Amino acid sequence: MGTESVASTRHGAVRVVTGHYGSGKTEVSVSLAMRLAAQGVPVALADLDVVNPYFRSREQADLMTAAGIRVISSSLGHTITLDLPAVSPEVHIPLADPTCDVILDVGGNEVGVRVLAEFAADLRRRTAEVLLVVNAYRPETVDVAGVLHHLRAIEATSSLTVGGLISNTHVCRDTTVDDVVAGYRLTQAVSEQTGLPIRFVCGIPSALDGLADRLGAPVEGELLPIGLYLRDAWM
Repeated sequence: MGTESVASTRHGAVRVVTGHYGSGKTEVSVSLAMRLAAQGVPVALADLDVVNPYFRSREQADLMTAAGIRVISSSLGHTITLDLPAVSPEVHIPLADPTCDVILDVGGNEVGVRVLAEFAADLRRRTAEVLLVVNAYRPETVDVAGVLHHLRAIEATSSLTVGGLISNTHVCRDTTVDDVVAGYRLTQAVSEQTGLPIRFVCGIPSALDGLADRLGAPVEGELLPIGLYLRDAWM
């Protein structure tokens, strides 16, 4: 249900956040990590995006570290290797700690999930859940067929099975409840066809207000307010 808190789900969860390019994976990852930390959950976020040098979660490393989040990117630092496809072996440490929630923010499409091969044993041991971010406003995921195309490609490349969906249709600060509803409807259709649960429904706080009333039914999945941490005020 929409009112369930993240902390009420299983403790020590490992979530792999993936999806189509530009679906908003990084904003979802950072917002989820910040919410978990605010609830007192030990959490680590690993920036494993070695494909896109823009809008990486490591850009907000100082903010997340101050909130108590363990941030992992390159072994050479969060800033000097922004454009290098480098991944730190430090990722194995929180993956070996069953008391720590871990979020892996990976790059887009099947190309981005190739990096997960290094952590395959860890992911199997922790029974990690792969979460597919669905954004109805991206050109290649405007319908169920498009979403399923990327889902299958990601699964085939990573040898992992997607276990849940994240609805994240938005237009940044101009997002309205109508945008969220449109994205939710698409995600719901994908859920019905695949049997995958909707884990989170995302949006800026004002766009989540009254969502259940607009839908005329309870929201499947938890409402996750997005902080737009990767967007400057002018964006």
